[in-house]
Amino acid sequence: MSRNLFITGTGTDVGKTFVSALMVKKLAQSGRRAGYFKAAMSGNRRRADGSLIPGDGAWVQQISRISQPLEEMCPYVYENAWSPHLASRVEGNPVDLKEVRRRFVQVCGRYDYVTVEGSGGILCPIRFDQEKIWMEDVIQVLGLSCLLVADAGLGTINSVGLTAEYMRSRGIPVKGIILNRFHPGDGMEEDNRVMCEALTGLKVLACVKVGDDQLDLDAQALAALYE
Repeated sequence: MSRNLFITGTGTDVGKTFVSALMVKKLAQSGRRAGYFKAAMSGNRRRADGSLIPGDGAWVQQISRISQPLEEMCPYVYENAWSPHLASRVEGNPVDLKEVRRRFVQVCGRYDYVTVEGSGGILCPIRFDQEKIWMEDVIQVLGLSCLLVADAGLGTINSVGLTAEYMRSRGIPVKGIILNRFHPGDGMEEDNRVMCEALTGLKVLACVKVGDDQLDLDAQALAALYE
């Protein structure tokens, strides 16, 4: 059975996909069979035949250099760069949790370590019609622990603190924090790191700089986060 970990963020565009790719790359380079999964992707381009390219999956594939087929990575792919609940309302094909779980189990059967990326932040609505699905529902139905990705810059103390507290209130285990776009020696960002740990009681496990091609975290320590 595979070991799995969910990657959520303090919001959109904090670097979840990039960090996920570096994690998958680190695991794969250490000789582990590493895979990637995301329940719903928005903001994707179309191929010449009209089919949608799961862009986050393609980015992970490119950075990590894993051979996992894109078709395995995401069951719900949308063109509009909106929250999945709105994109599916316009484009059709709303998320079904049973299908998400079925596809996730398939990926788990092929890989030893599966990195599961969320959409947006923890309060991202995945479906909002006759059925209501939030990002936390995906986490719960897949039975996953989480890693929190945040931008290292101004405002992150508040966003990290609120996200971590919300997740705790919902019984979602959080293993630690990764700060993205970190500038070593920057006084504010160094303080943000200290304050995020003090506020949440969670350890900042790694800081990712712009242009990094490796995650500054030992492969064994990374693998130990997966359950």
